[in-house]
Amino acid sequence: MEKQPRLLASQLFLKNSVFEVLLNGVLLTWKEIPDNKKVVSGSIHHPFKVGTSHSVSVSEILAVRELDVDGGTKDGRWQKMPQKLTEAYPYAFTVSYVERARQHRWRCSDVTFHCSEGALCQQWIQTIREQLTALTNRPKHLLVYINPYGGKQQGKCIYEQKVAPLFACASISTDVIVTENANHARDHLKTEAELKKYDGVVCVGGDGMFSEIVHGLVSRTQRDNGVDQNSLEEKLVPCTLRIGIIPAGSTDCICYATVGINDPVTSALHVIVGDSQPMDVCSVHHNNTFLRYSVSLLGYGFYGDVLADSERKRWMGPARYDFSGFKTFLTHHHYEGAVSFLPATDTLGTPRDKTRCRAGCFICQHDGQLYSGDSPEESKTAPDVSDREYEMGWGVVRGKFLAINAASMSCACPRSPKGLSPAAHLADGTTDLILVRKCSRFNFLRHLLRHTSKDDQFDMTFVEVHRVRRFRFTPRHCQNDSELDLRENGKQLFSQICRDHPACSCSPAYSSWNCDGEILPHAAIEVGVHCQLIKLFARGIEEQPLFEDLANPPCAL
Repeated sequence: MEKQPRLLASQLFLKNSVFEVLLNGVLLTWKEIPDNKKVVSGSIHHPFKVGTSHSVSVSEILAVRELDVDGGTKDGRWQKMPQKLTEAYPYAFTVSYVERARQHRWRCSDVTFHCSEGALCQQWIQTIREQLTALTNRPKHLLVYINPYGGKQQGKCIYEQKVAPLFACASISTDVIVTENANHARDHLKTEAELKKYDGVVCVGGDGMFSEIVHGLVSRTQRDNGVDQNSLEEKLVPCTLRIGIIPAGSTDCICYATVGINDPVTSALHVIVGDSQPMDVCSVHHNNTFLRYSVSLLGYGFYGDVLADSERKRWMGPARYDFSGFKTFLTHHHYEGAVSFLPATDTLGTPRDKTRCRAGCFICQHDGQLYSGDSPEESKTAPDVSDREYEMGWGVVRGKFLAINAASMSCACPRSPKGLSPAAHLADGTTDLILVRKCSRFNFLRHLLRHTSKDDQFDMTFVEVHRVRRFRFTPRHCQNDSELDLRENGKQLFSQICRDHPACSCSPAYSSWNCDGEILPHAAIEVGVHCQLIKLFARGIEEQPLFEDLANPPCAL
């Protein structure tokens, strides 16, 4: 790495010690100058070990402000200073920066340096501010949507108490909209929002709120560029505005996959420093009609049935997911159909290679550059399911399935630390298609338990996984007739039979698709992956060893 030239180097006073402080284009570092004669007063807190050095990346400095040693900072913060320190060092400035804590948490920390001369103090403040101004990736003006109803209905409180003060500290201006009903944010982004005014869009809520933002922003981008969303063959235009997520919902799967934890302060700090994490988006179609976008999970069978049943029990609160999951497991319904898919044969990774998607992921960088959307694979249309296997490069799997899942990310969460597909990547232009064939309840339970263990969850005879760019599912009973009519007639027919014969163990003909927590109206769908269609204010999950040693980070003066 090329050595960075020094911008400033001074001996400044910090707490009760003199420190050598250095600023270059990359790092702000400070190291205590040893003084064997120094007596440390027990009345003054000493947070640093003698002789140790500390460093902060310039890109992770949030703000710098002048300190009024007689009372507080120039922005109104009061801070009492010792009288002797005030007399010897009457000028001071405070640097706010990102500090890493355990389990991928970020926190805002302050360090205050004292100067003997006012000119030197102003020089430090001006130089640091110039460096921060040069960071063009940082947002200056954000559009914020708050869902006051999601999760525990704490979205507004979380934003006002934890996030807004951080944005103000970093001099980020915001326009805040508190949503009044479902799809308020989506519709506002589609039609009314003046997107050119903003550097990004931030949503305060859960995965449902994030889905609203994605649909509004992607749809607006395609409309402005004349792209027909109903055509699966169209190449969608990537969104220019980044999206920030402040977790405040029942589930925060997206935060776990892109930051590593569902912590509002951590997510807010990622927004402030201007991180950028590209993400793939799947478009779901039925008979050349656009249905929805998906960024995490498409699930048919088990996960679709769990969602459909839980929607009828919303009065139970979050406990409805556990109840519906247990009920669905006991019913053990299977569904017959055909899955055709276009394998991603030119990618570096595989679903079973145990390579996790992390910050600076090489696979996402490589495959994202390789895949432009105009590759020969993408131009191939899906064959009819009656065609022989691997016709035109497409694979076809027919059978009875307990679950059909498409994971565009690991889908990890606290209950499932590995997720549905541990090696799925955020931005490689693929989704992992997981097919769970009909098996015994015991074997299916073994498969579900693998999500919480270290064992290979795909190492089972009834489970297969494919990394694909497109796929299509056709239920057995709707290949020639109107699917909706069949579903309605089927509900009446089967409900009448099962009322007359309570012991009937017949399985329904159709399940529902769970699309990021929303139920799709059709069972027969076609799905295409759009590589790096959106970008988030995130950087991916950082490797833990990078910040395990909090007390002694590497530094070279």
